Amino acid sequence: MKLVVGLGNPGARYNFTRHNFGFLALDFYFKVRGLEWKDKPKFGAMWGREGDTIFIKPQDYYNESGRAVQEFMRFYKIPLDDILVVCDDFNLEFGKLRYREQGSAGGNNGLKSVMVTLGTTEFKRLRVGTGNDELRSKMGDVDFVLSKFTPEEKEKLPGILGEVVEKIEEIVV
Repeated sequence: MKLVVGLGNPGARYNFTRHNFGFLALDFYFKVRGLEWKDKPKFGAMWGREGDTIFIKPQDYYNESGRAVQEFMRFYKIPLDDILVVCDDFNLEFGKLRYREQGSAGGNNGLKSVMVTLGTTEFKRLRVGTGNDELRSKMGDVDFVLSKFTPEEKEKLPGILGEVVEKIEEIVV
């Protein structure tokens, strides 16, 4: 069994915000693959399945995402090697992808929550760049990650999300 986690914040007001790139990526994956999310949340997460892979969008806030990851991992006896977390990263250029098999949280509180809850940094992560230094310097970090994409960024989303889907397939399948 494998687990793919998209990080984000629950609720319509967070749709198409930078911090919800993980949710957006998994929703796009489901659309491309013709999958549907289950009707009822499980272990505090929206979830779906494709073969031996479970996909989740934790419904706790971003900084508390680790709980749902831990619950799915325990229940389905998923080894650390078979977990992939997809999240945003404002330190990466917009649309740039960075994959690592392990490492630090790099200031990402969602990754930090997963690390604290699991007690390790040894799980795969795919970071999707949301960087826009000009906008970030005007807003500050908290407002920036909760801000909507600019019109120019929105135009690039389908291409970026297509790359994310390919990367998920490459890593997980």
